[in-house]
Amino acid sequence: MTRPAGIRSERRLLLIEPPFYRLYGGDYALVRHPLSLAYLAQAAVENTDWQVKVFNADFAPWSEPFDITYLTGAGFAHFRDSLEDPAADIWRSIRAVLADYRPTVVGISVKSSTLEAAGRIAWLAKELDPQTVVVVGGPHPSATAGEMLADPAIDACVCGEGETTLVELLRALERGAPLERLPGLFVRRGGDRIGTPRREPLKDLDALGFPSRHVAETLMGYADYPMQAFGFLMATRGCPMSCLFCGSREVWGRGVRFRAPQHVAQEIGLLRDMGVESFHFDDDTFGVNSAYLAALCHALESAAPGISWSCEIHVKLVNEKNIALMKRAGCRSVQLGIESGDNGILKKIRKGFTIDEALAAGRLITSQGLGLQAFFMAGFPWETEETLRQTHEVIERIACEKVIYSIFTPYPGTEAFDLCRSLGLIPARHSPSLFGHQSPLNCFSMNLAPARFRELSREIEETVARKNRDARADRPPGPR
Repeated sequence: MTRPAGIRSERRLLLIEPPFYRLYGGDYALVRHPLSLAYLAQAAVENTDWQVKVFNADFAPWSEPFDITYLTGAGFAHFRDSLEDPAADIWRSIRAVLADYRPTVVGISVKSSTLEAAGRIAWLAKELDPQTVVVVGGPHPSATAGEMLADPAIDACVCGEGETTLVELLRALERGAPLERLPGLFVRRGGDRIGTPRREPLKDLDALGFPSRHVAETLMGYADYPMQAFGFLMATRGCPMSCLFCGSREVWGRGVRFRAPQHVAQEIGLLRDMGVESFHFDDDTFGVNSAYLAALCHALESAAPGISWSCEIHVKLVNEKNIALMKRAGCRSVQLGIESGDNGILKKIRKGFTIDEALAAGRLITSQGLGLQAFFMAGFPWETEETLRQTHEVIERIACEKVIYSIFTPYPGTEAFDLCRSLGLIPARHSPSLFGHQSPLNCFSMNLAPARFRELSREIEETVARKNRDARADRPPGPR
């Protein structure tokens, strides 16, 4: 693809977060400003003369607390029905946005779980105007090397970081220049899929600026968002760990890049001026190492006193000194990715710690008066009834304010997916959108029949739902 014939002279970009939680029915939604789209919108606003809008199609002003038993039960049935029904309200509302804004370029952020939803949006855009250029980016396109170009409604795939690539793509469309000359893309030329060289990750993250600076002018429905929807930020990109199931390195590369601590503190200052009261760091692992963690905490304590924030941190970074620094800087809650209660499973998925170390880290966090949220995952390829029992027991006894439970999902393009395919665990007709972390269809274990795994997983899910309900009931009342 060089340039769609007859592209309109208007320069309107629409960046879309596809629906996922809203497909489950009830009051489920993504009540946040999608950070990746915020960065893309900022780059386009500040480096081109295009009109730019962001549309979060998964948004509602409020979402009820997620109940894993609903998501894997009645909610999943509603999810499938919504996904497969082209006349569903969600698709009509997206079509109305496209028809009203009439974008020249549609950019869709795609995770494996939103692959089918993204494809439907691409077709809606092309049905309304075949000249619309549809570009996809995000974790799934980055990990699957342009496979989405098999869909004729998609014109280009961005692989890896997208800010610079998007700006160069928009400028190329203005000039009618061939897109296959731009790094970081897969495009279609005739019947062939053409991949360009991988773009080098941006070295200076501070050059990206603050993604919420233009939010009031770019985010559709901005006035409907609670201020807390803008309280998400990242201090780093990349992760030094090599967890088997993670696809982070396909997006950010294999190294870690750091923002200057003062730059992070300045962003928090901007968000506070907007009215944001608390923050969450979306980094794969907060701090990455003790030296940067200390520098960041000192900057937050000095330049942004009185803030409240949360993060996810690796077990190996949890010690008295680091937790004390985080607490003084305003940390109020910490997430730990524990995943399994079995040391053999933890070793195979390369978590880098034992279950005793993870539990000790959790106790240290809570002993310092911080909240603890724990991630667990079940259904790894080597899972047995005994390993599931051990995970269930740990979930039962861990003292935390929230358990976040997932069913193991090998996402396309990851090492876990390649392993499961080599073991014959991936169905021949595999639809990634139907095999997300809360899908009751998931069973990628060599040792457990699907029916038995569903039975055991359901028992864990009921425990998780009960613990989370009890924890919410114990917390003091406050705004939802």
